[in-house]
Amino acid sequence: MMKRALEITSISAENIRLNKKPVKNAVVVIRVEHGYECSTKPAPDKGTNPKWNESLVVDLPLHAGFITVEVKCKSSSGKYNLVGGAIVPISDFAGEFGAPEGHVHFLSYRLRDSSGVRTDGIINISAKMAIAALAHTYEVPRPEIGVPVGDPRRMMAAGGLVTGVPVWYAQPCRC
Repeated sequence: MMKRALEITSISAENIRLNKKPVKNAVVVIRVEHGYECSTKPAPDKGTNPKWNESLVVDLPLHAGFITVEVKCKSSSGKYNLVGGAIVPISDFAGEFGAPEGHVHFLSYRLRDSSGVRTDGIINISAKMAIAALAHTYEVPRPEIGVPVGDPRRMMAAGGLVTGVPVWYAQPCRC
């Protein structure tokens, strides 16, 4: 599967609350596809405006249409609860024609709770597509097509092969 590298920096969040209470130990989870996610370390500050300033690099499949950014906080039982999430279209940072690779896009999204209802929370991130490494090129030997004809010295001067196009030839049926 073809992939490209995406660098996302979780900058900060604004006015995030869980059950109308400020949160602590908030993390940002980036989900690219089902089963693949990564997260930041917990924010050092607690309250409604945590700051992370942490970059995550993820493999982004070429077929991906969006990523999911979620803010979660750790409960007293040790389980992470969803504070809010946002679905970020890939076109927001990778769809600009003519934008140079490595261009940083600063983005802010309103968070939605687990039932899809808008919250007052906002997540601030930056995203950039990593500069593609030079791809290795491999020379694949080309098969010779055609039939050698004539004098070998002349064949070498003319490329050595005669090429043709297959033609369907039907003979009358002699039944």
